[in-house]
Amino acid sequence: MWYVYVLKSQKNGKIYVGMSQDIDRRLAEHNSGKSKFTSGHLPWKLVYSEACDTSIEARSREKYFKSAAGKKRL
Repeated sequence: MWYVYVLKSQKNGKIYVGMSQDIDRRLAEHNSGKSKFTSGHLPWKLVYSEACDTSIEARSREKYFKSAAGKKRL
């Protein structure tokens, strides 16, 4: 199972969209500064997640949430 997730920076309200098979591990990586973009906006809070059957489906949903329409919905 794959997941699309949305994080919100508790520091400045920035939004980050990603995909992973393990959301808890990925959130821990973001909050430990292992990701370049997210390391400057710590700490992060999970605000949305969505389960997908395949990585292709998850990538498609991730791209949607990064689009203008997806950002508007968030």
